[in-house]
Amino acid sequence: MNYPIITKRYHFCASHKYGNDVWSEEKNLEVFGKDYNTHGHNYVLEVSVTGPIDPGSGWLVDLPTLNKIVKSKVVDVLDHSQIEKDVEWFKDKQPSSENLLLWIWDQIFDKITDCKLHRIRLVETHSIFNDYYGPGEE
Repeated sequence: MNYPIITKRYHFCASHKYGNDVWSEEKNLEVFGKDYNTHGHNYVLEVSVTGPIDPGSGWLVDLPTLNKIVKSKVVDVLDHSQIEKDVEWFKDKQPSSENLLLWIWDQIFDKITDCKLHRIRLVETHSIFNDYYGPGEE
């Protein structure tokens, strides 16, 4: 059975710097260009959930509960951070949007219990966004 999907948007500002410590500065500049410098983004995170509609409330998710989870586990951690320095998980990983999605999913997936996490989307710029449907999903 198909259920409705509801999407909630969150905003946070964070900085990051791409770089590979194994590579020379020349190689880093060749691969990452100006992103080898510390820079920031005003990210938009979209969290989409799905599930049966509660007949009493008419909702498929309690939004205050969802907000508490996403804000405490993701937004409050990332907002005004330098991702690769401030978030332990990124100490040996590039702070890319692709990796951010993996980290975000892991932070909230098992905390959302009254519905199913369907998709997360991270908007990095006006022309770049990434979607993730979880491990093993297509």
